[in-house]
Amino acid sequence: MNLNEIKDLMAQFDQSSLREFSYKNGQDELQFSKNEARIVSEAPTPVPSAPAAVVASSAVSAPSTPVESPVAETPAPAESTVGPEGDVVESPLVGVAYLAAGPDKPAFVTVGESVKKGQTLVIIEAMKVMNEIPAPKDGVVTEILVSNEEMVEFGKGLVRIK
Repeated sequence: MNLNEIKDLMAQFDQSSLREFSYKNGQDELQFSKNEARIVSEAPTPVPSAPAAVVASSAVSAPSTPVESPVAETPAPAESTVGPEGDVVESPLVGVAYLAAGPDKPAFVTVGESVKKGQTLVIIEAMKVMNEIPAPKDGVVTEILVSNEEMVEFGKGLVRIK
């Protein structure tokens, strides 16, 4: 199996609803998993990382071979759409939305709360990287459009700010 085939499988797996995938063919073995412990980084700027894939050969005792993949850049501040009750901050990427830094932590924002430009509204986890989504402007949160740990698509409304 060549590197391009592995990258193709990784991309297809990432966009599927599968949680785990394994493949064996003679001497090649691949395992992908989206199952993970939910740890939210509180670092101000997340460090991008590549997805992990294990490539093993039956002739050698299961070495880990890093798979090259494009490095995800930290997304630009989310675009917003003007609506009758304020601006909707949209998701700049596909991933899992978190409304707080952890299960026992307070929410980043609540309805009726004033926010400053650049303040974290939600975190979206994509490829095990925690991406903070900042407020595009000063304002008041009028609506939170997602629930905690909800899978969001590119362009989905996250928060409405007036």
